[in-house]
Amino acid sequence: MIDPALPLATGAVAVQNVKRNAYFVSDSTGITAETLGNALLANFPGIGFTRHTIPFVDSIDGARNVVREIDRAQAAGGDPIVFTTVKTAAIRAVIASANAVIIDLLAGHLVELEQALSVTASEQLGQYHGVGDVERYFARMRAVEYAIEHDDGQSSRALDIADVVIIAPSRCGKTPTTMYLALQYGLLVANYPLTDDDFPTDGLPRAVAAYADKCFGLTTTPMRLSQVRHERRPDSRYSSLEQCTLELRRAEDLYRRNRVPFLNSSTKSVEEMSAVIMQAMHLRAG
Repeated sequence: MIDPALPLATGAVAVQNVKRNAYFVSDSTGITAETLGNALLANFPGIGFTRHTIPFVDSIDGARNVVREIDRAQAAGGDPIVFTTVKTAAIRAVIASANAVIIDLLAGHLVELEQALSVTASEQLGQYHGVGDVERYFARMRAVEYAIEHDDGQSSRALDIADVVIIAPSRCGKTPTTMYLALQYGLLVANYPLTDDDFPTDGLPRAVAAYADKCFGLTTTPMRLSQVRHERRPDSRYSSLEQCTLELRRAEDLYRRNRVPFLNSSTKSVEEMSAVIMQAMHLRAG
């Protein structure tokens, strides 16, 4: 069993009610800047970040427009944090002139690689976003299509080729985790909702019983589940604390009886849950 999420380490200080602007500036789609930048920002949970993604900054004029926007945000209060993945040195130089904390996610590493490989890096846009890796792109699209077809137990077709089957009561985070694993790692992921119809039972529900070795469970806290469900169906039995407590207790008992690894999603991000699932199920990116 995977241990539930641990609290913040002793000594961690959370800064409450602080707001900062965070910019992700790229000469391509901005996916790399967002992914790496957000991974760094996640280490500061007490600060509220207003995020701005500015893709396709591939000219000097475009960079100057970005600088003007960042400077306006700075004048309104607080130095913005700017994460950049721009390859062209002249454009990087313009962005670096902004009144902000600039975190260049590429420049230093490109220099190191140039020195190690004795080759000058190409400034052709978009190469590091996988444009040349057509097979990898289509593998992820196939994985997304598979995830959509198998979301919430809608289909049992081809479950035998699934990399993992996520099972959990409704609103525990199955769908976003499924889609993240598909899009980010190209994994074939199905998910199945545990409902009243699946209990009482000692074994796994019939729909997934044959794939027990592929199953991974999610749980959360009764209070968190009640809050999330209340947004969907307020003042209903479905969202009541009593019903949520019952469903989570039954689910966790089911996981333990059938030796299904599981984790508590209440304090984990989708990225963290995906990493734990991949490690526990010995999965690798497609």
